[in-house]
Amino acid sequence: MTSWFTDKPQDLRRFRVLTGGQAVAEALRQIDPDVFPVYPITPQTPIIEAFAQCVADGRSHARILTAESEHSAMSAAVGAALAGARAMTATASQGLAYMIEIVYLAASLRAPVVIAVGNRALSGPINIHGDHSDGMLARDSGVVQVYVTTAQEAYDWMVMGVRLAEHGEVLLPVMVGLDGFTLTHSAEPVEILADAAVQEFVGPYAYPYPLLSEVAGTYGAFAMPEHYFEIKRQQIAALERAEAVLPAITRSFAKLCGRQYAPLEGYCMEDAERAMVIMGSQRGTAQEAVDKLRERGQKVGVVTVRLFRPFPRRDLAEQLRAVQAIAVFDRASTPGSFPPLYLDTRAAVRTPRVDSVIYGLGGRDLTPDDIVAVFDRLKRPAVDADPIFYAGSDEIEQER
Repeated sequence: MTSWFTDKPQDLRRFRVLTGGQAVAEALRQIDPDVFPVYPITPQTPIIEAFAQCVADGRSHARILTAESEHSAMSAAVGAALAGARAMTATASQGLAYMIEIVYLAASLRAPVVIAVGNRALSGPINIHGDHSDGMLARDSGVVQVYVTTAQEAYDWMVMGVRLAEHGEVLLPVMVGLDGFTLTHSAEPVEILADAAVQEFVGPYAYPYPLLSEVAGTYGAFAMPEHYFEIKRQQIAALERAEAVLPAITRSFAKLCGRQYAPLEGYCMEDAERAMVIMGSQRGTAQEAVDKLRERGQKVGVVTVRLFRPFPRRDLAEQLRAVQAIAVFDRASTPGSFPPLYLDTRAAVRTPRVDSVIYGLGGRDLTPDDIVAVFDRLKRPAVDADPIFYAGSDEIEQER
């Protein structure tokens, strides 16, 4: 069998039909963290249910700490990581909102905690379905952020995320986002690596400055302006180094399975005149729309961003350098301004025409026809008075 990721022949016995949540739990089982502090919230709950079953069955030696809140769960993860234990956790939506204070602290304390996020809309109104609003809360926190497109990628990036977070040049939290329900609860074939291979790949936890060592240190100190500024500079530099060290990690991972990852992925971009930029599970929908338009002779393409923080601005600029018009699809809004992926893309490229498209809020479907409509819009003259397009919204006709 040849997988959809690589031309390398695959052993069918290594494939299992898993939801994205189960795939993350399987990665957790194989990584076998020392501590897993957590609080349940939809659509993250299947991750911790499946992983807790692994622990109960003796297939993992992790200590699951059932915290009283997400704030406490992240606090425990930071404390454990700094003390010398490998710590991981998972959350979603309001849980990440409650956790966010400690996420900022985790980055500033250089605690390499890996966090799985079942991306879900923020209240209100109350909604349990997938969008990227929750992940955008953390975009300025200093954590590494990855958005995956399949259950296979969720598994792979949880494994790679450990290496990235714990790399001596990085030492930052890594957040792996998978779209709520679209990925967390949808099943597909996932190739599971051998336990020994995963253990060898991630290696033992070796935090260089453990809190419980005999070497005295200061953790969480108060910083006056002259020191706070410099600490933030160091933190920013560490985040930027994450992009530099990632290729070596992805190459090492590719040797295990043949799947080679990059911060972003282009599709039909070789001769594209119009292109869209997107993150997350709608990559397949975007590629289907591109295929449909290519059959009609239109030179269109799509770039899928995986690594959102640090933002791969140079790679994106290279992918889009010959494109005449771009539509950037955000699954989150920024009321009163432009959404995050649009702003980052607009700053990275020199293309004169860059439109902002908001889609999928609260889990609303994005169809190939919606995407075709956006590409058709790119052929028309830009309308400065209406710079943001709401794909699939009931209000579109009124706005036109």
